Amino acid sequence: MRIERLTYNKIKIFLTTDDLTERGLTKEDIWKDSLKWHQLFHDMLEEASDEFGVSIEGSVAVEIFSMHAQGMIMIVTMEEEDEESLHEGFIDMEVTTKNNEDILFEFQEIEHVIGLAKLLLTIDFFGGSLYALEDKYFLSFQEDIRRDSADLIAVMAEFGNPSLMSIHWLEEYGNKIIYQHAVETLVEYF
Repeated sequence: MRIERLTYNKIKIFLTTDDLTERGLTKEDIWKDSLKWHQLFHDMLEEASDEFGVSIEGSVAVEIFSMHAQGMIMIVTMEEEDEESLHEGFIDMEVTTKNNEDILFEFQEIEHVIGLAKLLLTIDFFGGSLYALEDKYFLSFQEDIRRDSADLIAVMAEFGNPSLMSIHWLEEYGNKIIYQHAVETLVEYF
């Protein structure tokens, strides 16, 4: 589990599939509104509270992005409340979920993408599309790369981070650098 503070009232929590498995949960448990899921959510909020020194009480909005085999990303936004309701000691949770079947990672530098491409080629992963947007690079593999996608995700996580950006947004507003053959092309030219 990785926790990152985005703004003064917003945090991002990344849970891998392994994190969920260790706690005896699946992604489907979210829809069931199970007791285990509520316990995990409260544990995550406590850890975030300890790590960032914030008191998380009152209303929170939770956006959950299911990232295929990668796990899930949760964006937790603490609603601003008046002083009285902040001290009532409860958490009111609103959950929205989104599902993403593509494997999409973002990278800070092109060198990270090139290093990843060289490694992927040695373990027989081909294809992928490379995009650029807002000084970041994005490598996407469509859902047809299901073969050993957990291995692919593990290797990609060493070089970059799962992206919340949708592939549709990237196609519309990003710059398509290499379409469908990014791994081979990057290795060939770099």
